[in-house]
Amino acid sequence: MTDLRRAMCDATTVVVKVGSSSLTLPGGGIDVRRVDDLVDVLSEVVADGKRVIVVSSGAIATGFPAMGMTHRPRTLAGKQAAASVGQGILLAHYTSRFAGHGLRVGQVLLTVNDLVRPTSYRNAWSTLDTLLELGVVPIVNENDTVATGEIRFGDNDRLAALVAELVRAQALILLSDVDALYTAHPDSPDARRIEVVDDIDALDVDTHKAGSGVGTGGMATKLEAARMAVGAGIPVVLAAAADACGALAGDPVGTYFPPMATRRSRRLLWLADAATPQGQIVIDDGAVEALTQRHSSLLAVGVIRVHGDFQAGDPVTIVASDGRVVGRGIAQFPHDEVRVMRGRSSAWLAAEMGPAASREIIHRDAMVLSRRRRRAQSSSG
Repeated sequence: MTDLRRAMCDATTVVVKVGSSSLTLPGGGIDVRRVDDLVDVLSEVVADGKRVIVVSSGAIATGFPAMGMTHRPRTLAGKQAAASVGQGILLAHYTSRFAGHGLRVGQVLLTVNDLVRPTSYRNAWSTLDTLLELGVVPIVNENDTVATGEIRFGDNDRLAALVAELVRAQALILLSDVDALYTAHPDSPDARRIEVVDDIDALDVDTHKAGSGVGTGGMATKLEAARMAVGAGIPVVLAAAADACGALAGDPVGTYFPPMATRRSRRLLWLADAATPQGQIVIDDGAVEALTQRHSSLLAVGVIRVHGDFQAGDPVTIVASDGRVVGRGIAQFPHDEVRVMRGRSSAWLAAEMGPAASREIIHRDAMVLSRRRRRAQSSSG
């Protein structure tokens, strides 16, 4: 263990994501030996007193050969059918192998809709926390059997980061068939392993190559997951599945992403990474400066335009006049009232609409600023 990675060894709650390519055979079907090796490592970690959540891919890749298919299905219905069969096979093997170590597992299938609404977000946390308190190892996967293209996480890397945020994990391990992040594609002769990434946004690496033939992810999705996790104060290691033991022990394997110093509340993590904005509030340059430089709340006087039909308590995107995304926040007024209030001073609002109208449109404690400034897309006027 190195001092830099001591956080990985000291973590009491760990989320371990393992990709399809690390659990299944190249042509599909479960790779029993590799699954068993991973379970053996994780069981030792649990025996040491740690709480472990496994975010497991592999349902589709496990299921399609069992259905007599010769290749991974391309249609949504085919993928969902293969996932339905494969999920049972995969979970049965997890159950059997963990049982050999005296451990129970519990299946948790999630869709985006389970995490974008505050109530179901809290319910998901409560379920996972209860399983962990009972000594059960949760096996989490996206609910491929019902998720459509519009409500998919897109890849289990992002799901793993959201789960890590949800349970307030102290470490996230991303396991795949690639042993680290490299300066170029690992097949390139001049590629060098990157041991530590202090600033993901400053990286200059090629992440365009897709993942394996049995999976859906690639390096880009892993970097996005790492960005989410470190922003939540969670250290991340990207490593090969064969190096799982070393990654969990804090050994210098794979690539390490140290956490940011501050850790947001669960509510703000939901707002930043899981919530679906219900509208946009466009603000002037003065308001942008007040939010980003002085950490102020958003007042009505700084609002230029309002898009969408949001209600009080809904998440909204905060956008600069040139289209840059400033952040997200929870609106304290519905869209129709904000439209009336925009551009007005607090004194005018208090005099004309009553004291309640002089409150902030979005309070600074219910706001997260973007780590990356990007251009927003709006379809309403």
